[in-house]
Amino acid sequence: MEQKDKKVLCIGLVCLDIISVVDKYPEEDTDSRCVSQRWQRGGNASNSCTVLSLLGSSCAFMGSLCAGPVARSHDPLQCKAPVLLHVRKLHHSLKLLPLMADRRLRSYVVQNVPDVTAEDFSKVELRHFKWIHWEGRNVDEQLKMIQQVARHNAALPWQQRITISVEIEKPREPLYELFAYGDVVFVSKDVARHLGFHTPQSALEGLRCRVKVGAVLICAWAEKGADALAPDGLFIHSDAFPPERLIDTLGAGDTFNAAVIHKLSNGARLEEALTFGCRVAGGKCGFHGYGGIADMVTRQE
Repeated sequence: MEQKDKKVLCIGLVCLDIISVVDKYPEEDTDSRCVSQRWQRGGNASNSCTVLSLLGSSCAFMGSLCAGPVARSHDPLQCKAPVLLHVRKLHHSLKLLPLMADRRLRSYVVQNVPDVTAEDFSKVELRHFKWIHWEGRNVDEQLKMIQQVARHNAALPWQQRITISVEIEKPREPLYELFAYGDVVFVSKDVARHLGFHTPQSALEGLRCRVKVGAVLICAWAEKGADALAPDGLFIHSDAFPPERLIDTLGAGDTFNAAVIHKLSNGARLEEALTFGCRVAGGKCGFHGYGGIADMVTRQE
């Protein structure tokens, strides 16, 4: 299989987001009328997979999904539940591992099922993928998965190897082990600030010692845009591209990650990928959900 024909695989969370729109953020212990409400599939890795699909990347998602009214079918292409409708529409290859019969989604954005394990991952046909992205979660198991990919890569020429990317979004100490294992490492503003950094530039400078030689380190910082540290040690910056009217920032970080991965996995330069990521993420904040991304990118081009 040619490298260009291989897929991007995203591993992490899928859940149901229930978004309620109110006139203003409610004060504590007060009631507020809901202006509108929508349900959409959420989760960092799931969102990134959605955006990758909309941008034209061939992609797949691997994650755990609970049983219940939002996921009652073992066949995701036949299921009519809201959490899976969008998957069908975007032609994702959705793998549900494992399907837990005794668990339920308990709240708006709560998942109470086990994460994907290394044993689950061992069933993946790695030859079908050119890029695998991990949303940092169950680190011990994810490190075992990455080791499986490293063994697979060791037998291949570098042009055919799978690129490994990791997202370190939550300020949790165990997740920081992932810094050393990604070819591309996305570190969030929250993690950077938790570690004592107040700008994306200082975060990259301070965290460069944690990534392996030759890795790309990327830090997005909302209205300040995003910065990256290239393998040769060069610092790259992109300004933010805010919409005319800010409407929906939910999933903007997942959108940024996906847009960068889309470009890099198709051979773009890091500078081009970083700017594209900021443009797509900024544009996405100008409308609800993700449905307008493809048209937005077409207009920009």
